[in-house]
Amino acid sequence: MGAPATNVARGASATDRPLSLGERRYADRVSLPSRHRRHDLTNLGFLIGFGAAFGYVEAAVVYYLRALMNFHRGYAIAHYKVLLNLGFITFITTRHSLLLNHRVSDAEVAREVATIVILCCVAYVAGRDTRQRLAAFLITFACWDIMYYVFLKVLDNWPSSLLTKDVFFLIPVTWIGPVLTPLVIATVMLAVGIRLYLRPSSGF
Repeated sequence: MGAPATNVARGASATDRPLSLGERRYADRVSLPSRHRRHDLTNLGFLIGFGAAFGYVEAAVVYYLRALMNFHRGYAIAHYKVLLNLGFITFITTRHSLLLNHRVSDAEVAREVATIVILCCVAYVAGRDTRQRLAAFLITFACWDIMYYVFLKVLDNWPSSLLTKDVFFLIPVTWIGPVLTPLVIATVMLAVGIRLYLRPSSGF
């Protein structure tokens, strides 16, 4: 009657023994990818949230500018030179400022540069390596651009259609084209960015 109890005790002690250093390292290595996955999904949510909130900030700034310059559903683009026309995007230079004056235009260009710097900084912090940082930039940029048009429609009921002409950037030259163009590009960027960001690292 005593032998089985001894065997059970020996089995229990063998099962419950502390893991060696090598075993602990192996267990940590096996569980690391799942921890990274959960962390990446959480970060992805924050990146999307940041991009959406930043889109509202952009829409609000443009809304203020349009109110100040008495914007009437279109930019007064005259006396310009076409540098490159791709059909869906046209790169031009203008003699006169599209905004109130050249000083306001310079401030807007500086704001655009600052926007890209902010997106780069967020992407750098959100990624563990170059691939994830690039992906994080694509995600935040795409969400920012898409939600900019969503919130501008809410604030100013603009654009009237996806084919409405808009000024996309002022750096290094003026970019113009239909609203549909940045929305399509941003959607592709978002899909590629999410796929890259959540792709497992080759080391695991």
